Amino acid sequence: MSERYSRVGRPRPTGSRADLRAWYAVRITALALFVLALAHFSMTHFVFDPADQTAEWIAQTRWNSVALRFLDWSMLVAVIIHAFLGMRTVAQDYVPARIRTVALFVLYLLAAGLLFIGTTVVLTLPLK
Repeated sequence: MSERYSRVGRPRPTGSRADLRAWYAVRITALALFVLALAHFSMTHFVFDPADQTAEWIAQTRWNSVALRFLDWSMLVAVIIHAFLGMRTVAQDYVPARIRTVALFVLYLLAAGLLFIGTTVVLTLPLK
């Protein structure tokens, strides 16, 4: 099977629907991360004064806003999805076939665990 790679990136998969969905998800999360990172940077450096941002300020001001919590949670979800789909691609390309299924299962389990822990933190911190 001779796939031709171009300078613009990995070609769209022609195999399973799961591979095509993952390919699109990586691109969508990359775009989301670009927007969310700019929003996070703007909030951190332009909307609020960085000189005032201490751990106490974060707990009382930043984390007390539902909108800012949602922004941070959205970035967390996008990062986890993007990173683990990227690692899925690496595993499919370089992990030997005999252990690939186990490696992917461990990878998905780790992603679900991190997403659960991050979501739990965002949702359970008390609002003041």
